[in-house]
Amino acid sequence: MLTVLALVGTTTTAEADGAGDPQPGSPAYLARDVANLAAAYGRITGPGGQLANPRYLPALIREATLLTTTQLLTQVATPTRPVLSAGQLVPGWNVGNPLRAGWNGTRGVSTRVSFLNRYGALLRGTVHAPRPGRRDPYTGAVLEGPFPGVVITPGSVQGSEGMYSWLAQDLAERGYVVLTYDVQGQGTSETLPHVNHGALPSCDPFAEPVDGNLLGCPGVPFQQLANFTTGTEDALDFFLSQANPYLDRLDRSPDPRSATPGRDGRIAIIGHSLGAAAVSQVQGTDERVAAVVALDKLQGPGEEGAEGQPADVVPEVPALAVQSEYGFTVSPALLSGGSTLLPAPGLPVPTRERATGYDDWLAAGKDAMLVVPRASTHLEYTDIPLVLPASRHGQALTSSYVQAFLDRYLKHAPSTEALLGTTLRYLEPVGGGEWRPVTLDRDANLSFYYCSAHSLRSGPLAQGPRQVDGDLTGVGCSE
Repeated sequence: MLTVLALVGTTTTAEADGAGDPQPGSPAYLARDVANLAAAYGRITGPGGQLANPRYLPALIREATLLTTTQLLTQVATPTRPVLSAGQLVPGWNVGNPLRAGWNGTRGVSTRVSFLNRYGALLRGTVHAPRPGRRDPYTGAVLEGPFPGVVITPGSVQGSEGMYSWLAQDLAERGYVVLTYDVQGQGTSETLPHVNHGALPSCDPFAEPVDGNLLGCPGVPFQQLANFTTGTEDALDFFLSQANPYLDRLDRSPDPRSATPGRDGRIAIIGHSLGAAAVSQVQGTDERVAAVVALDKLQGPGEEGAEGQPADVVPEVPALAVQSEYGFTVSPALLSGGSTLLPAPGLPVPTRERATGYDDWLAAGKDAMLVVPRASTHLEYTDIPLVLPASRHGQALTSSYVQAFLDRYLKHAPSTEALLGTTLRYLEPVGGGEWRPVTLDRDANLSFYYCSAHSLRSGPLAQGPRQVDGDLTGVGCSE
């Protein structure tokens, strides 16, 4: 029997379910908002967070030193593949959560990989898979392959694959084969293309742009949507090729119970930030994709995508949208009248997160779920050491929902119970090879400013009655 660590939110149960909420501008409202602002730094300052765990700093120094040395040696060994990125130049940038050291070979297995994208640039990544003979750490069931697949596309502004290994590992040890990778120009992937696929980098910046690139030098600059859409597609190509070291564990059989008529694959794509805009787009055109998860934010048809770039989206597959209250900075409620990236005077609008893509999925008749973690920021989904705001339990909540969502749409869990329950379980690394069980109360860990919602079929995936709740915690949204 697992020992359960109960977690208490920053508000009372009455506040969590919307009953008796304080009036905007009142002392109680301001006090609650201040508590929420402080909770947005919980990953660093909260109980058990990075500063409070004595194992964290020694593990960070050890893992960052090892990783930085390995990256430098790799660059020396491949001089014609120059990497000019924060992930290469800033020590520890790619380390992720150092408390997860030792996962490979114990809880699961992982192998570093590299592959060429369509422009000849070398992309690097990692494939994670279940360890043979391992049991599901939550249910105790033996993990028997072959397994569904997942490809995770990072966020922009120099997001790197190491920042997302937490989710890849969580999924792999529950029976998924997962690829994380760096898009061109980020992490440890090559910065420049080889348009003629020769030994040296080459391109013509004055040539006609291709595949949505901004310039004639494909993949340059790295901060453009095309890097993430083509990156996702090229990563899928590699994932399904003989070059994937765990291809034999990947379930490539047709899925007769697919939720999307005409699509019978068993692969999900997950993206964060500009990666979320990319996977929102790719799911509509790539028939290999059976489900999509967007981490801040899901994009709908005709919407302005991340970093102001236009989204070209057709909802086709079930979507899970995990979206944040704050952007890169944390703003008081009285300045939350705009988007997460562009705060403006005004109170939070409860339906804000529904409007970025979730409602478009509903209009298209597709299964969808929207989750807004309490005190969450745009950096929830990236493991970054000792800097930038993120809540204490945003990753735990997110991983729990992603696991349940993919179990439903890739493994065909018989019901939506795991998605709609009010208690979530998670195993959190605390260092020294120890993973500690945590229990999360759903309502205490979802936003009291913005609605979470779902529209899911409760019967067989392509039919049956639809369960709809437009406001899981009662913050004032309509159905």
